[in-house]
Amino acid sequence: MSILDRIVADKKIEVAHRKSLFPTSYWEASPLFDRPANSLAKRLRASASGIIAEHKRRSPSKQNINSSLSVTDVAQGYEKAGVCGMSVLTDGKYFGGALEDLNLARAVTSFPLLRKEFIVDEYQLIEAKAHGADVILLIAAVLTRNEIEQLSKAAKQLELDVLLEVHNQAELEKSIMPSLDLLGVNNRNLKTFEVSLDTSRDLAAQIPADFVKVSESGISQVEAIQDLKQYGYQGFLVGENFMRTDDPGAAAQAFIQTLEA
Repeated sequence: MSILDRIVADKKIEVAHRKSLFPTSYWEASPLFDRPANSLAKRLRASASGIIAEHKRRSPSKQNINSSLSVTDVAQGYEKAGVCGMSVLTDGKYFGGALEDLNLARAVTSFPLLRKEFIVDEYQLIEAKAHGADVILLIAAVLTRNEIEQLSKAAKQLELDVLLEVHNQAELEKSIMPSLDLLGVNNRNLKTFEVSLDTSRDLAAQIPADFVKVSESGISQVEAIQDLKQYGYQGFLVGENFMRTDDPGAAAQAFIQTLEA
């Protein structure tokens, strides 16, 4: 069993447990549930930099990244830096995140927040909305086409943006549908964990212009973004590059200033 298979299996158990504790009516009563969403897709289309920064404490492949920083400090730093939005890892077992991280980030910021999670059930969309998320992530590698369609349509009913992540051409071909807003290409090979920006370059022309193109993983240099913009990418998810510093907000600000110079 691959690490991805283990994560998904554990996630299904976790979601079933959470459902038994908190019915959807509990989350629908949240003060944040009726909050108007802030579209990440619109922000990226209007942005010169297209940076989506990330809050990530650790990962299965890199272990500890940065567990010492306050999520509120990171969120405020990113917003001050001028990033388009923030990706918040909410998986606990493998990434050290929590749904409460979304709440904390939402309390101190107004920019779009992405719940970065292994979504396997509509229940998780309700949770995301109730904790202040504006965008949800769907991962093509762990979902069938029918599941992608079902989940993305449910997200749109909640007025959430949908970022669909693919790793190769087969995943892209099965995933394109009108209920998506953003198509993300993850440059990390799930089997080898090797990273190559050629993945984004190779798939760019096959992504319809209706969707905001987002490149994910392995983006640590301004030159990489300048290159990928020529392929039509408008969004760039930068995670570990900022989180490995003592001040992710300052690192993001310096990065954006260099990019826009």
